[in-house]
Amino acid sequence: MNRTEFIIATAIILFLAFGLGWFACWLVSRFSRIGGADMSEVDRLAQHLHEAEETRDQALLYIEQREAELTNQISQTEAELRAAMEGLRDARHEAEEMRLYIERTRSGT
Repeated sequence: MNRTEFIIATAIILFLAFGLGWFACWLVSRFSRIGGADMSEVDRLAQHLHEAEETRDQALLYIEQREAELTNQISQTEAELRAAMEGLRDARHEAEEMRLYIERTRSGT
């Protein structure tokens, strides 16, 4: 086999490989083509996904707002508790002073 015959044989083999690859690609694309009914199903699923994402975003926004409200309520309740505890401490102190005053006046008479 001389040089020219080798080049021609190589060219034929490469052309056949190219043709076989092109045919395989066409065959795969032919079998994996999406039909009209499948495309409408994909569109419907995409719409449902979009609606679900919007619902999720609204739920997250609601949760954030509710969390802020509850945090505010907790802060107010803690402030009221501190004020009530301070008032209770003052009332106990005043009651103790009154008890001591009553004991002094009873023992002084």
